[in-house]
Amino acid sequence: MLIAGLLLQPVMPSMAQDPPPAATGSLNVQDADIRAFIQDVSRATGTTFIVDPRVQGTVNVNRSQAMSEQELLGVLLAVLRANGLVAVPAGGGAYRVVPDDTAAQQPGSAGGAALGFATQVIPLRTVDARIAAETLKPLVGRGGVVLPMPQSNSLLVADYADNLRRIRGLIAQVDSDRATIDTVTLRNSSAQEIAGTVSRLFGVGGGDGGGSALSILPVESSNSIVVRGDAQLIQRVTRMIVELDRRAESSGDVRVVKLRHANAEQLLPVLQQLVGQSTDSDRPADAPASNAVAGSADANTQLIAGTAGKRPTIVRYPGSNSLIINADPETQRTLLDVINQLDTRREQVLVEAIVVEISDDAAKELGVQFLLAGKDGRIPFAATQYPGSNVGIMPLAAGVAAGKADAGDEDGNAVLDVARAAALNSLLGLTGGLAGIAGSSGDAVFGMIINAVKSDTGSNLLSTPSILTLDNEEARILVGQEVPITTGEVLGDSNSNPFRTIQRQDVGVQLEVKPQVNSGGGITLFLRQEVSSIAGPVSSSLNELVLNKREIETRVQVDDGAIVVLGGLLDQTDRMTVDKIPGLGDIPLIGGLFRNTARQNNQRNLMVFIRPTVIRDASDAQRATAQRYDYIRDRQLEAQDPRMQQAALDALVQDYLRASPPVQPPLPIPSAPSSSDVESTEPSTVP
Repeated sequence: MLIAGLLLQPVMPSMAQDPPPAATGSLNVQDADIRAFIQDVSRATGTTFIVDPRVQGTVNVNRSQAMSEQELLGVLLAVLRANGLVAVPAGGGAYRVVPDDTAAQQPGSAGGAALGFATQVIPLRTVDARIAAETLKPLVGRGGVVLPMPQSNSLLVADYADNLRRIRGLIAQVDSDRATIDTVTLRNSSAQEIAGTVSRLFGVGGGDGGGSALSILPVESSNSIVVRGDAQLIQRVTRMIVELDRRAESSGDVRVVKLRHANAEQLLPVLQQLVGQSTDSDRPADAPASNAVAGSADANTQLIAGTAGKRPTIVRYPGSNSLIINADPETQRTLLDVINQLDTRREQVLVEAIVVEISDDAAKELGVQFLLAGKDGRIPFAATQYPGSNVGIMPLAAGVAAGKADAGDEDGNAVLDVARAAALNSLLGLTGGLAGIAGSSGDAVFGMIINAVKSDTGSNLLSTPSILTLDNEEARILVGQEVPITTGEVLGDSNSNPFRTIQRQDVGVQLEVKPQVNSGGGITLFLRQEVSSIAGPVSSSLNELVLNKREIETRVQVDDGAIVVLGGLLDQTDRMTVDKIPGLGDIPLIGGLFRNTARQNNQRNLMVFIRPTVIRDASDAQRATAQRYDYIRDRQLEAQDPRMQQAALDALVQDYLRASPPVQPPLPIPSAPSSSDVESTEPSTVP
């Protein structure tokens, strides 16, 4: 070509010999095609170049001095870079010429300089890789790439070799820790309190390591503060910490601590035992409170020792739920650390119970009773009556006789009244069907009744008590009645001073629970569940009540939100009773007139389930409240007039409480993982 003939004739290096020290001639190219220029350099240096089809551009080079082979290659690199191109090794001494925006994706660009372009991994010691990558992105070339590797805190950098050396120099200057670390031990104040005060004073969050110019970390185990930052700034901070600690020494030995969550009455005995002070339970009832400290060393073990000659004293002020501590600064600091760990928001537990009882009773009865007697007593008396019969023939006969005997007697007597009452009670207790005949023949009086009963009774009892309580606090809920039960009765002499003692007993649904939230997982529950009801009087002649009672008292461990069965009963009873007259009741066919047959079948299924849920914060409490509120509101909307758009419960909350109905807070939505994809394009090569 013309460019090769004019410019490169003096430069004829051999690949098998050492390159000549210099080549004569000048280089003058104006508006030449870059592809032709690459071909001329390839012929002059014996180097193979694979040109990407996207390579386009013109060359303008002027040089009057002679050039060696390496200098000619340097000119080529400068020309390629000026046109947004780069040469990347392709193996076997060949190079690929591609646009520089795809140079980082070429397979031959890793490891070292590739005719001016290289990819390297730069480890970092103190600077975060993500922050360093954002800082260096504006400094790389158009085809350069800077990627952070957080796992190893390193940078992956691909750029021209000269720019890569500049970036490494900048990283070496930035990636160096010139911070000073100092430790200040406190004597009169709390490290946590002083660290928070100084952090707010200097505008730092504290505890974020080397991410800020100043870091302040409290060490509670040694009551010290570790400060890290610039040397001059560290001196100012340490002077401030020492001054605050010195002023705390002269502030006095009495301190008032206002509790945020804990109960001062419950916390006071614990702290008193730590300092060896006698508690209210150890002190005699007639001893004044001022003598609480005297002689306490023998009664309690002192775990926190104060200054010699001065015993710490802790009292409670119930008006503001506060504690007053009179002790030396070191003892105050120790007690404050204990109080801060105990004075935290306590968890709550919502306990929900389900009591299910399904029962089915079936009964059948068939019997015949007869009576034969004489008016004047000459005919023998004969009768049949069975204990299982609801209606007896004897009370009915006595009632009829009493009615006839009383027909002409206006005053009557007590015996006849009792007979009539027995007949009436027998008829009132009738269940099923009753048929009978009665008559007289001469002096004989006869009667017969046939009673038949078939009954099926089914019940489905469902109770769902629930209660919310603090962790380790006992709670109780009762929904029922107080029923009077007779416990004693005295008539006295001649009924002169009669009296009766009555005790009221709770009947209904009761739930007593004391939860304990375990740090290792699960909830330990002490639970007592009772469901009771009134079954009725003992008998028609005795008014005392019979109470049905189902009760479970246990201690279990349940996972948070899990449903477990506490216990139950599966009971089935089959009973058949035959009452008959011996001999006569066994006669075929007519034996049925002399016997009474009853069958009874009882089935009962009883189960108790429990579900505890830990309420850790206000959001959990609002969510649990909103669920129950919505349930009751929906039941109201189903029962009330459809024309009413608002439930009565909502109107009551808005009008009386002046508040909005509880609404379930939205559940947190997990954020999608972020990913940074680097687009890569593999160019087609032209040999």
